[in-house]
Amino acid sequence: MTTPPEEPGAPPVPTSVPEPPRRRSRWPFVLAALVITPLVLFAVYTLGALGISYSEGDRAGYLQKFSRRGWLCKTYEGELAMSTVPGTAPTIWAFSVRDDSVARAVNAAIGRKVVLHYTEHRGVPTSCFAQTDYYVDAVRIDDARPGEPAALQ
Repeated sequence: MTTPPEEPGAPPVPTSVPEPPRRRSRWPFVLAALVITPLVLFAVYTLGALGISYSEGDRAGYLQKFSRRGWLCKTYEGELAMSTVPGTAPTIWAFSVRDDSVARAVNAAIGRKVVLHYTEHRGVPTSCFAQTDYYVDAVRIDDARPGEPAALQ
């Protein structure tokens, strides 16, 4: 499009027509949403599974085994031998420890009679947090004879 010259005999002056604005592609945003949304949902589910306990309680027995295991994610895992009646085969209870200070206390009590306080977290999506559903968070050594108070750790 041209405008008429201002002076007679002058060449016409071209006017520029602005181009319409380009629409940005939505694909980068869609791809980012498809990647980020599952990661956020996984993180929220994991935090919920670790933050809400299904049950909690105490178990007593002889601490039989305790080690730090795993290929990539190292976790503290142990076994407690629980016997209901002397002379019967003990029931083995597997547990995990997430706190280093509790792990040191458990390691110091190997071979002794202990009471372990635990919380159960069902549905934790990966074994990087623990290999069992039972997370021990306190240890009490129970070497006392009947009628004596137990020593606290």
